Amino acid sequence: MTKLSRLEWPYPIRYEEETLITTDVLVLGGGIAGCWAAINAARNGATVTIIEKGATIRSGSGGSGCDHWLNTPNPYSSITAEECVAWEYESNNGYCNSLSRYIAARESYATLLELEQIGGKIRDIDDKFKGANFRDEKTKFLFAYDYQNKIHFRVWGTTFKPALYNECKRLGVTILDRTMATSLLTDDGRQGTRVIGATGLNTRTGELYVVKSKATIMSMSRHSRNWVFSSELIGLSQFRPNITGTGYAMAWRAGAAFTEMEKSQRGTMSAGTSYPSYGTGNPFNTWMPCTIVDANGKEIPWVDHDGNILTNISERSFPSPNQKFAGERATAYQYKRPSIIPDLEERIKKGEFTLPLYADLPSMPEIERRAIWGLMVGNEARTRIPILQTYTESGFDPDKDMLQSYIMLSGAGFFEATLPHIRTAGEGPGDAGGLAVDWDLKTTLDGLYAAGDSLFAGNYHYHAAATGRYAGRKAAEYSKRVRSGEINRKQVENEKTRIYAPIKKRDGLDWKELNSVLCRIMQNYCGELKNEELLTIGLTWLQDIEENEIPKVSAANPHILMRTLGVMDILTCNQIIVHSSLARKASSSYLGFFRLDYPDIDPPEWHKWITVHQEKDKVVVGEMPLNFHGSLAENYESHK
Repeated sequence: MTKLSRLEWPYPIRYEEETLITTDVLVLGGGIAGCWAAINAARNGATVTIIEKGATIRSGSGGSGCDHWLNTPNPYSSITAEECVAWEYESNNGYCNSLSRYIAARESYATLLELEQIGGKIRDIDDKFKGANFRDEKTKFLFAYDYQNKIHFRVWGTTFKPALYNECKRLGVTILDRTMATSLLTDDGRQGTRVIGATGLNTRTGELYVVKSKATIMSMSRHSRNWVFSSELIGLSQFRPNITGTGYAMAWRAGAAFTEMEKSQRGTMSAGTSYPSYGTGNPFNTWMPCTIVDANGKEIPWVDHDGNILTNISERSFPSPNQKFAGERATAYQYKRPSIIPDLEERIKKGEFTLPLYADLPSMPEIERRAIWGLMVGNEARTRIPILQTYTESGFDPDKDMLQSYIMLSGAGFFEATLPHIRTAGEGPGDAGGLAVDWDLKTTLDGLYAAGDSLFAGNYHYHAAATGRYAGRKAAEYSKRVRSGEINRKQVENEKTRIYAPIKKRDGLDWKELNSVLCRIMQNYCGELKNEELLTIGLTWLQDIEENEIPKVSAANPHILMRTLGVMDILTCNQIIVHSSLARKASSSYLGFFRLDYPDIDPPEWHKWITVHQEKDKVVVGEMPLNFHGSLAENYESHK
């Protein structure tokens, strides 16, 4: 790639110039969780500043939309918050952040209604789906997956982010767009002390923002691109390709504790092994409950969780008679929703069905067809433009055309086959490791709160929204009780030295090359099969890269500087992952974690969370029980 010289750069260059901002609450990341945190902090009387690397109006994993608002107890359903948490807890053998999931379940419906008040569309107000069995005629709410129990809403998620952005502006929130947060500032500049602000780099001018705050909310996204990265050869190398885990790296350097960081899984939706997300016919998620047929038009049967054949389309969206309700991605037997036959692969190989398979939208009831191709595909974050608009402009007509499915297309199942070392921390919306928090969503560092995907085992749009809203309230309350800290100039100067070093090099190591090198290290030494020797060698490699190669990286302009710093943060996240992997002396199928030197799978004595943090730059390992949160209802009531 041709590097731009300073003269070609279209913005004024202000490297090392500083702007000081003072605020009550600082929100790091302007995605779904960040906007909700800012809104609720402002509504609770705090002055608020957002630092956002992109443009807040559409930034973040949910910025372009969402089609479902999940796990939401409401007046029209008998399902409780405890039950919403239970299906995820059981599906993950306890490796679920029940604390944040419970907060989300208790506050999700109120959050949804507030979203409507500020301009988000959550009801079928145009009566386009009047009479559908997934519509509540009185409220005009639409539901998904389980039409009987009504806890999974269908929504017009493309309207959400602009509404949140406009509400932030109306409330007077200061928004620093195109600004990359780079470090947390702490009392006396020491690791492990109270967080009193952060630094941010303007990615167009190179200017440094020094933001002084009484409370800080980490709402940046999870770590990614740790095992896989290639922008030129395979396009999108991850389901969330543009995130780097910068928030994790910042919090790690400040001394915050993390958990579940040893979890990973094969990257089945990345690395050139998958097809456009939601862009080929399937019966899952956004496309539920689509009819699938083989190349001869023979319909693939659907079954309930007992394997009983379902005889009509309506039955695909109702629980079995012996089920309380159907969870969204539940694998636990009592919550598992209907699906196409589980032995499809074997039956294809025997010749019962002929490849390729197709999503048969034309054969479905017209109202279900429009719900999938229009409402759902039109609002899921990755589909409105690349799928719905592009396919429509190319002539696809859901009333008469079938869409080829990727199921078994080249001999693999739902996801294409991938190599074991091609991994991700939490594919797509899957859980990943992150910051450990208490019932205030406060991290182990005083003054630092977390929401959304910054939380360990964070997930889903509704979860980001509800935990952001909750953390904003808590941070605002905290800010009223404390004094502002004093910025330590040495800490700021050290950060300036670190982040501006790449601009002083010419023709040095490129950020893409560095990312690829880091991925190779993780593939070799922290792949699917691990042991003490491999992990120790991996740490040695990462340290060597940090000490001997990072000083060689170069950046020709502020944008490339942002990219470079992001990859440096990936290195830090890799170190957290390897330290966490060394700390867990057992294997776990639920964590996708397999140690050759500790082969026992999920032994009872290791059925717990492992925590890691830094003290005086030394890694400290701890643990906490899976039910560290105690009584969900009692603790929520005493903290809400």
